[in-house]
Amino acid sequence: MSSDAPQRPEARTPRGFVDRRARDVAAERRILAAVSGVYERWGFEALDTGAFEYADALGKFLPDADRPNEGVFALQDDDDQWMALRYDLTAPLARFAAQNWETLPKPFRRYAYGPVWRNEKPGPGRFREFVQCDADTVGSARPEADAEIIAMAVEGLEAAGLPAGQAVIKINNRKLLNGLMAAAGVEAEVQKLAVLRAVDKLDRLGADGVRLLLGEGRKDESGDFTKGAGLDTAAAERVLAFTAAGVGGRSETLARLADVVGGSAEGDAGLAELAAIDAALSALGVGPDRAVFDPAVVRGLEYYTGAVFEAELLLSTTDDKGQKVTFGSIGGGGRYDDLVARFTGERTPATGFSFGVSRLAAALRAAGRDAASAVRGPVVVIAFDQARMADYFALAGEIRAAGIPAEVYLGSSGMKAQMKYADRRLSPAAVMLGEDEIAAGTVTVKDLDLGRELSGKVADNTQWRAQRPGQQTLPRAELIPALRRILDAG
Repeated sequence: MSSDAPQRPEARTPRGFVDRRARDVAAERRILAAVSGVYERWGFEALDTGAFEYADALGKFLPDADRPNEGVFALQDDDDQWMALRYDLTAPLARFAAQNWETLPKPFRRYAYGPVWRNEKPGPGRFREFVQCDADTVGSARPEADAEIIAMAVEGLEAAGLPAGQAVIKINNRKLLNGLMAAAGVEAEVQKLAVLRAVDKLDRLGADGVRLLLGEGRKDESGDFTKGAGLDTAAAERVLAFTAAGVGGRSETLARLADVVGGSAEGDAGLAELAAIDAALSALGVGPDRAVFDPAVVRGLEYYTGAVFEAELLLSTTDDKGQKVTFGSIGGGGRYDDLVARFTGERTPATGFSFGVSRLAAALRAAGRDAASAVRGPVVVIAFDQARMADYFALAGEIRAAGIPAEVYLGSSGMKAQMKYADRRLSPAAVMLGEDEIAAGTVTVKDLDLGRELSGKVADNTQWRAQRPGQQTLPRAELIPALRRILDAG
């Protein structure tokens, strides 16, 4: 090959990004429609902000002031200001609220959905672009605002396809952790973070493994050593008693937590907030089967200022190879009273919840509850003769006018290949309009759903051709009712 030949680019998907076909797109759209409907019923208004924000609005994701591109995808505008693709939907809300606070109804209740981007190392189930769907209340410090967000998240999960018992919202409070740290004598921020990281590994390592990480450290199976938080035995056991308090109903958990963190100002404040949340959730009909207090939930407590919640999938799920997998968190949120203050200097109470829509769609699929697996293609009008294309287009238009998706086959293949095309599109039916049908004012309809169902029951090709299962010729006026029957039976 000549060295002067043009170099063809390799067709490849960028790392951390995925292509989605109809099934995946339909699954996410269905979830967004269902959850958005819940938000609107609860009185939250839609808000759509741009994909880009000025990089300084994203604050903690800017380790390098000269080139803020770690954690976010950033570019420099022609006025030398850095802009970045939004990392989540909360930072744009904080900016919007600060920018428009004087004209907004207070509290301001909004929901938003759309893609977010993270410049992080991709991995299995970890993408650089994914869809979130958030609801937030800005301007209310009442614990009932947290309870409302939690109850709405419960309803949103059920609307998305996870009835009661298949997912649970786990709730904790940052103030309880602060009270625990004070009781355990932990004052240094570095040590506090080490304690939180140790507790976050409770599901994976169990109490014994966390006990080591709370103390001097832990050596794993490979021999690698992780330095611990350096707590003495009494303090470590107090932390473990705190994490073990989340058993039984919400009121029972509160009573056990009071024994561990009660007496400190922050601990008592956290207990009072959880008690108010419990009362509100009970009034809203959200029982302990759908929302529980779990002091082992610590993820995000560096960011949240009060209540924190995490939605966990309880269903048994399997991967593509049929192996059982633990899906874990499918959404989360909490109270963040400091975010708007980055812009205004004044603390503004706020609370919210975010669904990971892409993750929730994947979880539903893994649990065998993917409603989009039955995504139907359009009715396909078979093209026999180039000279009759106008007739085929007119027929497809008639079908579409009745509200049924339809298309004319526009390839150059014969009848057999066109039927294969319709089958690959998961078309419910193929419609044939040949010379005989045109002359007689009829149309032939092949029920592809029925054909797929019966194909495994007829082993002999001759018998198959003779029976032509699901195929009928009928008057043109009866076409639409016949198609509706096929769609209703599918």
